[in-house]
Amino acid sequence: MKSVQQGINWKFIFSPFSMLYTLAGIFCAIFALKGFMIPNHFLDGGVTGISILLHEVFHIDISLLLIVLNIPFVIIGYKKIGKTFGVQALIAIALLGILMNVIQVPTVTSDKILIAVFGGFLIGLGIGLVIRGGGVIDGLEVVADYTNRKSGFTTSEIILLINSLIMLGAAFYFGIETAMYSILTYFTALKASDYVVDGFEEYTALSIISKESDKIKSLIVNDFGKAITVYKGERGYLPGSFDVRSDCDIVMTIVTRLEIHRIKEAASAVDPTAFFYVQSIKEVKGGIIKQIRVHH
Repeated sequence: MKSVQQGINWKFIFSPFSMLYTLAGIFCAIFALKGFMIPNHFLDGGVTGISILLHEVFHIDISLLLIVLNIPFVIIGYKKIGKTFGVQALIAIALLGILMNVIQVPTVTSDKILIAVFGGFLIGLGIGLVIRGGGVIDGLEVVADYTNRKSGFTTSEIILLINSLIMLGAAFYFGIETAMYSILTYFTALKASDYVVDGFEEYTALSIISKESDKIKSLIVNDFGKAITVYKGERGYLPGSFDVRSDCDIVMTIVTRLEIHRIKEAASAVDPTAFFYVQSIKEVKGGIIKQIRVHH
């Protein structure tokens, strides 16, 4: 399927919020790389990890590597995601490469735990802020999504494979211990970037099965202002009373993680025996759900 190509939205690219997020993210990434990771031979995943590894092995300028290795992914993003995204990603990556040579950051610590935690947090924060601004400074997500369509492997499987190869390279060149700490750095960065991108608005599916289903529907829609979907089901089939069953409505709504507890407490007050289950969801689109972010 060919993606819909749009013109370049220069107003969006150079909007104050977009530029603020991008610059803040770049400064965080530079601080993490120069203050924590590079001086101590710690790797992250993705293009950043490959760049650090090649820098250490072949002594190539890290700024040049960050730009050159990301260029193919920027081209893919330009063609497959959108022109505005491609241009914004190119600007962010170019700024990262240039400012890496301009900004001087002293080595903050040589403690391996502190490097893994704070270095990983800062690089993840930087990546997440740039994504919030509409671009990227690490193109692995772009190529993983593109390869996913071509090969049939999931994005997670592709990213895991690439990062596993990076960590194997780290283990071979720097030793097992450094590779293990690099894995910790990567997971810290991953969680930090996910949190920044999704924030408190990460969406979750909350399903409720209750004998007071009509009251639960009214509570969610009228008191909390949430849309619902109702599935027709059967409850019962319990051990010792398998033949006892009854029709029921399964009420499902999409909520943020800040809303889950409040809705569960209110529903429990209506029906203390209500059954809840929560499911993580990767994407929401359409309906009346508020969009987290829009790529132009």
